[in-house]
Amino acid sequence: MSTALSSLPNEIRLSQSSSATPAAQVLGEGCGVNQSLPGLSIVIPALNEEESIESTVRRCLNARQHVQRRGGIGEIEIIVVNDGSTDRTSEIAQHIADVEPAVSVINFAHNRGYGAALKEGFRQSRGEFVSFLDADGTCDPRYFADMCSAMHNQDAAVVLGSRMGPGNKMPAIRRLGNTLYAILLGFLSGRAVTDTASGMRVIRRDALSALYPLPDGLNFTPAMSARALLSDLRIVEVPMSYAERVGESKLHVMRDGVRFLVAIVNALLLYRPSRIFGVLAGLCIFVALLWGMYPLEFYGRNWRLEEWMIYRVLLCAFLGTCSFVFTGAAALSEQMLALFYPGRRRTFAGQLTEAFFSPRVLSVFAIAAAIGSVALVWPGLIDYLSTGHTTLHWSRAIVAASLLQLAVLAIVLVVLQQVVGLWREQIEFSSRTAESSDA
Repeated sequence: MSTALSSLPNEIRLSQSSSATPAAQVLGEGCGVNQSLPGLSIVIPALNEEESIESTVRRCLNARQHVQRRGGIGEIEIIVVNDGSTDRTSEIAQHIADVEPAVSVINFAHNRGYGAALKEGFRQSRGEFVSFLDADGTCDPRYFADMCSAMHNQDAAVVLGSRMGPGNKMPAIRRLGNTLYAILLGFLSGRAVTDTASGMRVIRRDALSALYPLPDGLNFTPAMSARALLSDLRIVEVPMSYAERVGESKLHVMRDGVRFLVAIVNALLLYRPSRIFGVLAGLCIFVALLWGMYPLEFYGRNWRLEEWMIYRVLLCAFLGTCSFVFTGAAALSEQMLALFYPGRRRTFAGQLTEAFFSPRVLSVFAIAAAIGSVALVWPGLIDYLSTGHTTLHWSRAIVAASLLQLAVLAIVLVVLQQVVGLWREQIEFSSRTAESSDA
């Protein structure tokens, strides 16, 4: 075994026929491949797919010339990653690799997960474009031609094969789940994708660093989609057919559905946490206005509130405080993100929020809120100090307490923004020091 192979971990082995010439050489000489065109690596993760693995690999082999001709592709390699299968998947794949130089097999001693298999396949691949498709026979590898063509023509970083078109044989429950995730991600990212969990896609190798880290499980694909959309990488979809799978599905709708949702939320927290905080703030304000509309209207007509309205006022005060906290967190998270992604595109809403939640504005607001709080309860304080009791109406006390809470929160936000500013200065100083040392 070669030095490169022997240096891999014990549970991973890249297997090829010992007498086979390298795939690049065979494809370059036998197929008249244009060496100046980008190469394509097709990774096929497989866990107990003995019924379909041979057919899937053969279809990839048969599609090579079509993909090369229509997709503007040079060399093509096919890497099967056996993810700890307990059936004949590895044996069947290795049999093909022994006679097909373009095919290689990576064997995991134990099951490590769909995403882990793909990442290892990407690591050991050579193509400028890396791609994958499921081993269950649901995807047609000839669509790689259209996907690679879109990669060239639209300068995309990621191209997805969308299975959501008419006539595709996706189970109804999975189609519903994909639609809901696409709507959620589109709403929060501002960019539309119809199939967030597509199991067939092409990625530029130099885009992988912007997409990593990615999870090891089946939530690999929605996590990649979310990161691509939220990190402003160009992502393109190509419609493709989708057939019924061969054998039993590894996807558990409820368990993996929750994991898909968590993957999307984690990507949002990494790239656009202000979107989540903004949605929560807007929701709090909407409910507060809806619930407090009648007490406000009643007070405007009668200059008083009924005793039973105390519950509505308490809820509205709580929601108002929550909205302030969420909006402040959105502004602060934007400043923290700027430390790690200084060149990232900032939205108008984000800039507006930062302007209204700047240290100067927050300081003025805190002083005004504190003064307003004292002014509301001042008559009651005078009564209490003079007589030992007060007749101050409960509504004044609730509003005063809410204003005082907001004043404290505003001061806390000012201090945290000062901390972020000190971090920024430290990072800039360290960068200048490193640059001067290198010079």
